[in-house]
Amino acid sequence: MAIKTEYDYWKIFPRMPKKVTIGDITIRDGFQHLEKFISTKAKIFYGQELILAGCRELEVTNLGAVTTTPQFVDAEEVMQAMRSDEFRKRAARKGIDIDKDVTLTCVTIRESAVDRAIEMRQKGYGPDRILMMVSTDEEHHFANSGTTLPNYWKEAERCIKKARDAGMKMCGTVSTIWGSPISGATKLEDAVEFSKRWFDIGAHDIEHADHDGSANAAQVYRYFSMVLDAMPNPEAHLCHLHETKRVASASILAALQAGICRFESTLGGLGGQPANFLDDCPIKGTGEYYYADPRYVGLICTEDLLVQIDELGIEHGYDVDRILWLGRKMEKTAGMRLRSEAVVNGRTLKEGHMEFARPGLPKLKEKLGEKPGTKLPEGWTEKAVLPEKYGPEDPIWKK
Repeated sequence: MAIKTEYDYWKIFPRMPKKVTIGDITIRDGFQHLEKFISTKAKIFYGQELILAGCRELEVTNLGAVTTTPQFVDAEEVMQAMRSDEFRKRAARKGIDIDKDVTLTCVTIRESAVDRAIEMRQKGYGPDRILMMVSTDEEHHFANSGTTLPNYWKEAERCIKKARDAGMKMCGTVSTIWGSPISGATKLEDAVEFSKRWFDIGAHDIEHADHDGSANAAQVYRYFSMVLDAMPNPEAHLCHLHETKRVASASILAALQAGICRFESTLGGLGGQPANFLDDCPIKGTGEYYYADPRYVGLICTEDLLVQIDELGIEHGYDVDRILWLGRKMEKTAGMRLRSEAVVNGRTLKEGHMEFARPGLPKLKEKLGEKPGTKLPEGWTEKAVLPEKYGPEDPIWKK
């Protein structure tokens, strides 16, 4: 009796989207981890080029204290460039309305940074969206924010009201969902509850973050299934995964299967814990690095993620080849080989690489009396006929 199997992926995983949004956070999260200062011109170049290549959710900079993250001492200049008349006109020629089509985000971990974002907004170059963050592990939260969770929740509630009054969205990040680099194992249920709390106090959307690469595919599928059961609008949720063990692409697929349709990434897989060294000088950062080798803690690669999504047949809105071009440029800017495989090996080309074909096949087929395109000997049945017993069940293989 034949076994009936469903082969349509979207029928097996009915929540899986056919269209996704991929936000890029290279010039913020990516650059905060680099131990050299990236020029203001470079930040502006990559931010603008990412938008022209299809990015519609761009994290631009960090408005927090420059003593902790001096990489962003030029935050206002970069934001002004993203809102400049010159770039508006350039984007418009590509059919992009910066105000309507693109969401520009700034990280504002504490209230003073939120106030700064509001002031920038009043001056005409502020963000559309700001971001605050809690960790389910309070030790990790304290390392990032310098205060307790209860105190921070009250601060976040005040800041959301301020942001709403100023016409800005607030993204509430939940971190250490799958584990903490400080305290170890965490509970998925705590992260689901924290997500609900963000919405309860007025957040616009939630970034669900794995900041240390603790996630695995099974637990990612379980968590996002729990999230979408409790808070069913997939547009309200954003998947943020770091790559520390070369397993994040499996977790991306698991998130898709669960129904997540928004992701974020960085060129070359840059990013991670804020640097505690910049150029030739030690700096505060957030303390000592959590990792033995800080080169391998960044986000999923924008280049590789796009190729993965593109080859799944999911709509994404990017010019993939332009992103691969940007990824190659980023390696020169960072001054090192980054983590994207796609910038080296490219995309899977349906037309193949016929320049590598060995010459002489048509002539050999003609010599052997075979018709062009035939793949089986003449006289064989059109379809193979399986024997009653085959493979390991064939008695000939029995000892």
